[in-house]
Amino acid sequence: MRAIERLIALLRDPQAAAGVPADAWPAILSVARGEVMLGTLAHHLAGQSLPPAIAAHLAAAARAADHARTLALWEAEMCRRALAPLGIAPILLKGTAYAAAGLSNAAGRQIGDLDILVPRDRLDEGETALLGAGWEWVKDDAYDQAYYRHWMHELPPLIHAERDRMVDVHHTILPLTASPRPDAAAMIADAVPVSRLDDGPTPPMGLLTLSPSDMVLHCAAHLIADGELDGGLRNLWDFHCLLNCYE
Repeated sequence: MRAIERLIALLRDPQAAAGVPADAWPAILSVARGEVMLGTLAHHLAGQSLPPAIAAHLAAAARAADHARTLALWEAEMCRRALAPLGIAPILLKGTAYAAAGLSNAAGRQIGDLDILVPRDRLDEGETALLGAGWEWVKDDAYDQAYYRHWMHELPPLIHAERDRMVDVHHTILPLTASPRPDAAAMIADAVPVSRLDDGPTPPMGLLTLSPSDMVLHCAAHLIADGELDGGLRNLWDFHCLLNCYE
């Protein structure tokens, strides 16, 4: 059995770990890392009998994912504070949205950039507020700035000068050059305050997520339209978990 097949089998049935040969684990961990699912695997195999070195490796991955989640949620709060004086409530997208809402696919998920959605007619105000709060451009040359602003679904990426955390400010969910034209205004109008599906801490007021149906649609759009195959299994896992969460 190939390593990717073993990884999928373990995600479906963690108890299958008992039947994994010792010499198969390095390849499984390598594939999980390549799919950005090492922390997810660690979460699903918690409590299973594993070779000591593998258990230690997965425990470290779980701690790293927990730390990344804490950083992501704090960055969301900093973004909320920066935009609050304008009356703009950022709509969390992707990994940070899953973590804030306590969705099942957030467990062990490695979160990188903060992705938010704001109305397109408020982009200039939001951009000014974030720049004033310590974020700065990652791509500041004229070509990149023009490309993002004319053709993309988001502003050029921003990074905070002190916290070294990136934020992608979206105004829709697909590039403007894409054939499908999602109704971003309708998605924004249907956004909901963050509420948790688990027993985790109550999120701060003023943060939103897409509605359940729009969150599923955004996940599907990201899965289909993403030009990179790396992490494709994670996208499928997100879609699977969202369907189960909101069935």
